[in-house]
Amino acid sequence: MPIYEGPTIDEAISQGLHALGLKKEAVTIDILTDAKKGFLGMGKKDARVSIDPIAIEEPIVTSELTEETPVEPEPLAEVSETTDSAESTDLLVDLDGDTAVKELALYLTNVTNEMGVPALVKIRHESNGLIIMDLETSKQGMLIGKHGKILNALQYLSQVFLHRVAKEKLSVVVNVGNYRQKREEVLVRLAKRTAEKVKETGRPVFLEPMPAFERKMIHAALSKDDYIKTHSEGEDPYRYLVVEPAKKYF
Repeated sequence: MPIYEGPTIDEAISQGLHALGLKKEAVTIDILTDAKKGFLGMGKKDARVSIDPIAIEEPIVTSELTEETPVEPEPLAEVSETTDSAESTDLLVDLDGDTAVKELALYLTNVTNEMGVPALVKIRHESNGLIIMDLETSKQGMLIGKHGKILNALQYLSQVFLHRVAKEKLSVVVNVGNYRQKREEVLVRLAKRTAEKVKETGRPVFLEPMPAFERKMIHAALSKDDYIKTHSEGEDPYRYLVVEPAKKYF
């Protein structure tokens, strides 16, 4: 977690907020140590605080809609004009997995530079084949965006990039700090509350659009509930999840 120092706690917090590009109400602050004046110049220490962006708000339940009611989701946030960089993929085709992932890392480096929020891209491979692209930057909030919209836009661009250049199917997750971990906790809580609502009303609930790997988290969280079933509808990037009662129990 990012740690910031200053002559006082307030100054350490101020430096951290400036570095992250966030306001105080948008972060969680942990005071690690207070400043020490020391004696005759000996033992003087600055105050130390850790600052993290607040976990994103839970996805909005669009409504309990009838099958005839259309869903009109909000579009993903646009990433300035950096999407034009996708044109460069025209020269990259049928790449093997490792090469495609390295090209994606370079692509994300260029995109974040063009956004004015340069980030160091680190690649991780999970045992299930999922590729994690960790973006390390001093201004995490600017790459996450309100409700995670900037990060989700980068996620969508990354998946499209791999789809265009790789000769095999690859799945990628773009992460900043511990945002995705906090997001998963939020989604699991949302899944459980949504399931309870469906059981109480006997009616389906439509959630807001979210990336495929997030929909899978909710699918997984509810997969062992015999009274509930889930499925996705719509086209990416506006594909959304429907949580509904299992008919044999209602």
